[in-house]
Amino acid sequence: MSGVRSIDGRRWSIDKLVAAKGTKTISVCIPCRDEAPTIGAVVAAIRTGLMERTSLIDELVVIDDRSTDDSADVALHAGATVVPIATVHDQFGEGNGKGNAMWASLLVTRGDIVVWIDGDLTSFEPSWVAQLVGPLIDDETIAIVKAHAHRPERVGGGGGRTTELVARPLISMFFPELAELVQPLGGEYAVRRSIVEQLSIVQGWGVEMAMLIDIATQFGVESIAQVGVGVREHGHQSLEALSLQAAEVTATILGRIPNASLLDRMNPALCRLGERIPLNLAQRPPIASIRTNASPA
Repeated sequence: MSGVRSIDGRRWSIDKLVAAKGTKTISVCIPCRDEAPTIGAVVAAIRTGLMERTSLIDELVVIDDRSTDDSADVALHAGATVVPIATVHDQFGEGNGKGNAMWASLLVTRGDIVVWIDGDLTSFEPSWVAQLVGPLIDDETIAIVKAHAHRPERVGGGGGRTTELVARPLISMFFPELAELVQPLGGEYAVRRSIVEQLSIVQGWGVEMAMLIDIATQFGVESIAQVGVGVREHGHQSLEALSLQAAEVTATILGRIPNASLLDRMNPALCRLGERIPLNLAQRPPIASIRTNASPA
């Protein structure tokens, strides 16, 4: 078998997975910044559907990444364990970006399988988690399972703009073995902790691409799977905000091309009308390299 595996996640019901997971533990982690309007419903759905009615999920953690609204209180009231990012920064130094929050979530959880869910979803279903973790429980050779979903065009002009305009063309040219991924930048996916803790984690918007490329390089592209989860609706960023995201994704992909001489000439910044915005290309070290000293929770 070779290539990214596309799997029908509907074969795993929540009840069947509860029986099948055995001694494996599962953590759901939500990186969150200023998502008070949506985070409560996402947390409540997971808490009610996957922890109270069943025992599929063992811990539910929201990493509050310096929110200026009441996201932390909303998430706590809905049933999540809320960890301020400063708790991790105090021990390991300050970082920035979505990837940094994801790295922090690995430090404060212990599940054998880690599921990341975006906190701005408006169409989340608990069944998504079951579909993501099913392949990891069923097949030890799978390292990561990415979700893909229909993204209605009516919602803010549709989603996946950075994927289709930036990530997909670059993947097609430089990492065609990943071209079968429908939504490589999607924020809903599950990973095997034993694998992800061996990887450096990009702090910025390039975290998803870096993780996929590194897993394919180190463990084989066949260790990557994807499942369809239905319809995904969420908040959308402006084109101006997306340009920075796109630049970081571009730089992350180019930075992983072997022997690419063009990297010596790459300007690690987004330039716009006289403004120079540095790209967040910093990396956190593999969790495995610091695990014995990590106890911020």
